Amino acid sequence: MKNRYYGATARAIAIERRRQDGNAYRSLLLKLALLLAGILVFTLAGTYSAGAEQVFPENLALPNGIQPEGIATGRGTDFFVGSLADGRIYKGDLRTGEGEVLVPGVSGRRIAGLKVDQRTNYVFAAGTGSGKAFVFDGGTGALLAEYQLTTATPTFINDVVLTPRAAYFTDSNQPVFYKLSLGPGGSLPAQADVETIALSGAWQQVAGFNANGIEATPNGKALIFMHSSLASLFLVDPATGAARLIDLGGASLTNGDGILLEGKTLYVMQNRLNQISAVRLDATLKTGSVTKVITDPAFRVPTTIARFGKWIYAVNARFGTPGTPDTDYDVVQVLK
Repeated sequence: MKNRYYGATARAIAIERRRQDGNAYRSLLLKLALLLAGILVFTLAGTYSAGAEQVFPENLALPNGIQPEGIATGRGTDFFVGSLADGRIYKGDLRTGEGEVLVPGVSGRRIAGLKVDQRTNYVFAAGTGSGKAFVFDGGTGALLAEYQLTTATPTFINDVVLTPRAAYFTDSNQPVFYKLSLGPGGSLPAQADVETIALSGAWQQVAGFNANGIEATPNGKALIFMHSSLASLFLVDPATGAARLIDLGGASLTNGDGILLEGKTLYVMQNRLNQISAVRLDATLKTGSVTKVITDPAFRVPTTIARFGKWIYAVNARFGTPGTPDTDYDVVQVLK
């Protein structure tokens, strides 16, 4: 009886020790796993941080002599830049900084503002003094459509914005804008479907450049125009053309050019001032205030801007610098 008792006790003690040893071993393994995970996360974070600076360069070189004006981001990390020299369109990669000419230049063609329809990968381009709009395939560069928006003189088809149902183009020399209605999935209209909409209400047509940059609310129910000569913003009804001045509390957007709407913040490129003003708009889009100004030493008279993630990309047009085949141009990345 005594031997059986002590034998059972010894087995119980041994079992308890094995259990405790097993718990200690598992605890040690857990601690080691957590330690290794922490080291791995720290290493990956450092690698990503270092890689991000390398993968998304702050300056992206463009072909010499391109004389850029418009920029647009497309699918993935694609970006597109149009030429005032010969209408070529350059396609690059924001991640690598590499690229090539997608649309070859054509004598007499000039391209200003650009926008990309993500549904179709179509690139819409403003044709400046030709009074035309162009649509290219963002993959192949093929010319898909050419629209004569106006035959009025003078004219300067300056910028374009896309909504789910239409493309709208500004004319810096005429008190109108132009609409191309888009079909299901972004299908293109016929030439006969081009609409000219007169600007009215508070709009003022003055000497010099008038309507320049254009943006739209996500639902397409309101447009915002940059009026370069008045250094002001206007809220425009896309159906009627009725415009009202956006009250900026006395602020003046001198040299305002391309604009970019992010939520209720409108970023305004002020080209010759080499700065971007962030305008915080109220819920009705009737008033706004400049909340910050973004500058960068690499700005050299940038004209238009495009979004990608946490960054804004501005294209240096270098207005005032004689454009030669050897003149260098680039795109500059800044934080919003």
